[in-house]
Amino acid sequence: MTTHATGPFEVKLVPQPADGSPIGRLTIDKQFHGDLEATSKGQMLAFSTDVKGSAGYVAMEQVDGKLHGRTGTFVLQHSGTMARGVPGLSVTVVPDSGTGELVGLAGKMNIIIADGKHSYEFDYTLAGTP
Repeated sequence: MTTHATGPFEVKLVPQPADGSPIGRLTIDKQFHGDLEATSKGQMLAFSTDVKGSAGYVAMEQVDGKLHGRTGTFVLQHSGTMARGVPGLSVTVVPDSGTGELVGLAGKMNIIIADGKHSYEFDYTLAGTP
């Protein structure tokens, strides 16, 4: 059975020193609220093209906290593109990355940015739960 979790989050992206590469690296620090009360830390690689509104990024972040009251950690894998202003994004739980009460977690997260605020919708399953 799929469970739905929602809530707001804050994110801090910190650019890391450039090494001459056209690919930028950033650290990710997030604080999730709502059905997911957690923090996360991660790394992002990003590239912007010469065409306005076209770019891409990949990221991995480890989430540590409580999901609907269950404590543990899990890893989210991001793959995002922007094609002349049209976004495409996939954020998926890395298989078998769940620990503690989140062992067996699988799912996809949708990130929403509206009026400068971030929120998430997370549809997930947890192996062994009704």
